[in-house]
Amino acid sequence: MTEANWWIIPLAAFIPLFIGSIWYNPKVFGKSWVKAAEITEERAQSGNMFKIFGLTYLFSILAAYMLTMLSVHQSGMIQLFLGDELMNDANSEAMKILTSLMENYGERHRTFGHGIIHGMEAGLFFGLPLIGINTLFERRPFKYAWIHIGFFMLCFGLMGGILCAFF
Repeated sequence: MTEANWWIIPLAAFIPLFIGSIWYNPKVFGKSWVKAAEITEERAQSGNMFKIFGLTYLFSILAAYMLTMLSVHQSGMIQLFLGDELMNDANSEAMKILTSLMENYGERHRTFGHGIIHGMEAGLFFGLPLIGINTLFERRPFKYAWIHIGFFMLCFGLMGGILCAFF
């Protein structure tokens, strides 16, 4: 079986920080977002930036982990056998089945493009309901939601692509 590249998860978690610095720039969607979010200049300048960026990175690690489970289908094959006491025995039936599956299908759908599809799906199908519900209850214009959903679709698409290709 191929060893997982766990280092790609914290590396992929930098993508939202990088993309966010462009996406929310006033020359891109920043002005529209500030207006839709009703953020004043004073409020925009406040806050502990170390805390904001630190927690953003932490949350991005959690998202990257979940995107790995969604875009790398081989993780599902391994999950089938988790908890099996015989997983540590190379001669066990479980390990023989898993080894055979991984030898035959271990590289299937492990491309950047495949990961982009799953990442963008996650951005849309998780982002739209979560951000959409908050937008409705906060009485914000739906432009506010689309700015964020677009951001997450782009970030998760790139993260999913990298994770799928290099995990």
